[in-house]
Amino acid sequence: MMGKEDSMENLSLEDDEKFTSISKSYSNYRSAMTCLSDSHHPLSPSIVDDSNDPLLVSSIQSSAIDDHDVEQFQNPTIISPPLNLEYLNITVSDPHKEIQASPSIVPGTNTYVTYLITTQTNLPDYGGTDFTVRRRFKDIVTLSERLSEGYRGYFIPPRPDKSIVESQVMQKQEFVEQRRLALEKYLHKLAAHPLIKKSDELRVFLQVNGKLPLPTTIDVASRVLDGAVKLPKQLFGESGNLIVPQDVVHPAKGGRDLLRLFKELKQSVANDWGASNSSIDEEDKDFLKNKERLHNLEQQLSNASKQAESLVKAQQDMGDTIGELGLTFIKLTKFENERATVNTQRERAADMKNVATAAVKASRLYRELNSQTVKHLDILHEHLSLMLGIHHAFSDRSSALLTVQTLISELSSLNSRAEKLETATSKIFGGDKSRVRKLEELKDSIRVTEDAKSCAIREYERIKENNRSEIDRINRERHVDFVNMLKGFVTNQVAYTERIGQVWSKVAEETSRYSRES
Repeated sequence: MMGKEDSMENLSLEDDEKFTSISKSYSNYRSAMTCLSDSHHPLSPSIVDDSNDPLLVSSIQSSAIDDHDVEQFQNPTIISPPLNLEYLNITVSDPHKEIQASPSIVPGTNTYVTYLITTQTNLPDYGGTDFTVRRRFKDIVTLSERLSEGYRGYFIPPRPDKSIVESQVMQKQEFVEQRRLALEKYLHKLAAHPLIKKSDELRVFLQVNGKLPLPTTIDVASRVLDGAVKLPKQLFGESGNLIVPQDVVHPAKGGRDLLRLFKELKQSVANDWGASNSSIDEEDKDFLKNKERLHNLEQQLSNASKQAESLVKAQQDMGDTIGELGLTFIKLTKFENERATVNTQRERAADMKNVATAAVKASRLYRELNSQTVKHLDILHEHLSLMLGIHHAFSDRSSALLTVQTLISELSSLNSRAEKLETATSKIFGGDKSRVRKLEELKDSIRVTEDAKSCAIREYERIKENNRSEIDRINRERHVDFVNMLKGFVTNQVAYTERIGQVWSKVAEETSRYSRES
């Protein structure tokens, strides 16, 4: 394999064994379409080191490309922000393997990787400008859970997935680098959200060193254990089984909320079968239209993303093929020079060398163009990935509505029981103390449930407003992102097509005598 400082000029004309080295090096080149794992999206930037690629070596003195002319097209949509603009810049670097404090009972899981997260900001909420912390992937999961629970109805960017074979592949540097890139991109998305970037959850994550404690709301073990103890008492009337106001602002979860889950499941079945007598239903026509529109947008984005992948693959194949052609012509040039007996053979070899050099230059330009195409068209995939966050936000809305409907149904049932008990008690002369006591308990339950219903309705309305504002926000952002994407894509296509045309035009001029002779 050749080093990046070796000269292709010397290799191509002096040593036949080195031709084989070049060909192997190029054939082993792994593009952005093939070098990454299945979880890495093809439109994401390549993390492969191209230093050994013969088509990217910069030591061909006679065929060096003036990169300054191309640089102006690299990032046409990036504009330096004004000095007074708020910013929150986050980088993820320096992955470091750590050993668990206590050995794990699961083989292969006693080590993990931490990443250095560096933050620079001028946001007043952070009370400073520069921060560094070390975080592991588990901390990212905790942050994502906290944001999902604390910001219901908002379109929160989904976190990177946790690999099911992580313990087997964690040793591979490529996997660690992919995860680093994914974590950095995720944090960039959070930093771009107008509300999340100023949240206490993100600020603590970026500023406070040490282990992030799991919030009690996601402490699965204690929640299930507590629920297992309480459920029999609730079912047999030995404990309160009401949905209290402080609980309705969160979705029902297993464990402590098992009884609530059963009630909401019952209400959901009643809704599906049309047996619900709830006075509240999803009747926001604008929301339903937007929901349908976003569903259709998801389908269109999926199709566009697939076509973008096909374009990237086609451009990559074109660059690969024309590069292989150039390397083959270099070999042919060497063969002609070694066996040349007359000047015409040497002239033909020189012309062939020019064609070979042009092919290598064109291949490099194709690959640079492809790299820019990936950067611009990745916008499609970014907006497609946000759809998962949109689904979760709409699920928050449905969950909140179901809670309201459940409480209304529960309230109706309590009122009915109270009326029946009050009627039965009034028929007994002097009253029945046990029934009077039960009636008072029912009235207390009705008051608590009324309060819970009011809180649930307020939470539902809050989530509806969050949905509305987020739909407006992503519509504005999508317009800006798509305009910049199209501008950048078209500009780069034009610029690199002209550059490639100039490369071949020069060869055409150098070999124009052939057309005159014919």
